[in-house]
Amino acid sequence: MFRGTFSIERADGRGYVVDQADTGVRRPSLARASAAMAVATATSRVSGLLAKVLLVVVLGLGMVNDSYTVANTLPTVVNELLLGGVLTSIAVPLLVRAQQEGPKQGESYAQWMITMGGVLLAVATAAAVACAGLLTALYLGADTRANAELTTAFAYLLLPGIVCYGMSALLQAILNVRGVFGTPAWAPVFNNLVVIATVIVYALVPGEISTDPVRIGEPKLLVLGLGTLAGITTQLLVMVVSLRRSGFRYRWRWGWDRRLSEFGGLAGWVVLYTLISQAGMVVITRVTAQGTPGSVATFNYAWLLSQVPYGVLGVSLLTALMPRISEAAAAGRTRAFVDDVAWGTRMTAVLLMPVSALLVVAGGPLAVAFFSLGASDVAAAGRLGWALAAAAAGVVPFGITMLQLRAFYAMHDARTPTWINAIMVVVRSALCYLVLATVDPQDLVLGVTAAMSASFLLGAVVGQVWLRARIGSLRTGATLLGCVRALVAGAAGALCSLAVLAGVRSLTGPLSPMVDAWMALVLHGIVVLAVSLGVLALLRAPELKPALQKLGRLARR
Repeated sequence: MFRGTFSIERADGRGYVVDQADTGVRRPSLARASAAMAVATATSRVSGLLAKVLLVVVLGLGMVNDSYTVANTLPTVVNELLLGGVLTSIAVPLLVRAQQEGPKQGESYAQWMITMGGVLLAVATAAAVACAGLLTALYLGADTRANAELTTAFAYLLLPGIVCYGMSALLQAILNVRGVFGTPAWAPVFNNLVVIATVIVYALVPGEISTDPVRIGEPKLLVLGLGTLAGITTQLLVMVVSLRRSGFRYRWRWGWDRRLSEFGGLAGWVVLYTLISQAGMVVITRVTAQGTPGSVATFNYAWLLSQVPYGVLGVSLLTALMPRISEAAAAGRTRAFVDDVAWGTRMTAVLLMPVSALLVVAGGPLAVAFFSLGASDVAAAGRLGWALAAAAAGVVPFGITMLQLRAFYAMHDARTPTWINAIMVVVRSALCYLVLATVDPQDLVLGVTAAMSASFLLGAVVGQVWLRARIGSLRTGATLLGCVRALVAGAAGALCSLAVLAGVRSLTGPLSPMVDAWMALVLHGIVVLAVSLGVLALLRAPELKPALQKLGRLARR
């Protein structure tokens, strides 16, 4: 007998829904779990933003930050290839099935999964550290303007984090299946706090990181590399303590489980999805690394900043919506499935479009206000601002695409999302190389970010067409009308905000870059959001009331 459902969110935006078995353990409600995840996600994003700001203050947006950024992504890449996709398609369903057989069976199966996953990750970590130079060469290429030797030095220090990333994801899945949501959602915050402390120590340590020659034993390099590794290790330790407090006790368990074969086909498509995504990231990194020093870090920061509204608003919406979509798909209630997908698409547009419009016009001021301090400068922050504006233009298509992919997963179809992802990656890669051939190096990061946003717009269109071909009518007219209303409201807010700012600047005259940035940021924030909501109200958008209610609930929580 089932109590309900819950959903788990991954870093790349994909998620899945599993059933909670009635095992005698008191489970939190979906609403409470969603609220906890939303608040924790918001806190994690804010603390992560602070860590990024401090990194720019002490490193700037140059060669050292590029090297650190590329090396810091390598552990997550290897972990995704090994465990990330498999965890989505295999681990959680099998954990739930074992838990349904009884608490002892669920615990023994989780013990087995920790044993086998830990061994796999340990072997992969050793191999990755041994091949650190090859991984750096793969991501940077031969034509890079980044420092390959420094990137490799950071990689030696950061690649051991593969074990921590993989085991953190696995323990989070086990905790979620056992009904524990709060601690796993808050664990990344502890990671961010350790990184913030690391940056402060880095700033206090005398000396500089040498780039010619690179010396891996330099104090600053060791502090930054080992401190970052300590952050993800802390995140894992928080998971371990939480799992033990939930009553779980670990024992070594070996052998092959026959139930894995039942999920082999689904896992194959999800692993292929992951491989395609990582191939796309290799292209983006290689192309961006041929721009001016700091381009890789600039792209990374712009992308992370643009994902903040989706991480707080979009994930919260889909966490609540996915159980309904999955239930309708499982029961064969096509009309309810279509209604929920269409409603989710319109709500995604209404929730995210005003914030997207705000980031488009306020990207420059935001970057200057937060990222032109210390070792950085206004020019580098300005490039980050333009890149953020280009990335923000793709926030709504990204959210809609993630919803569509989850709709296919709800229908137990892992093949179609993989093909849609392949289409996006191929087009994105082609656009990146077109940008490389036609754009000046200093503007390369802007072109690559725009290519990323354009690929998600294509993905949203392809996903809508594919879903319609699969299940028939999708209420496309009503969905398109809702998205157009949101677009009109966002555009009106952006234009009014630019006009107000121009008027204020004509009255104040020239100001210092920092004062002007903060003034523009405040004006944009007030005018864009107020006008966007006002236009939606004038257009009588039916999605406005539930959107405001959701925002109110998030604010209260």
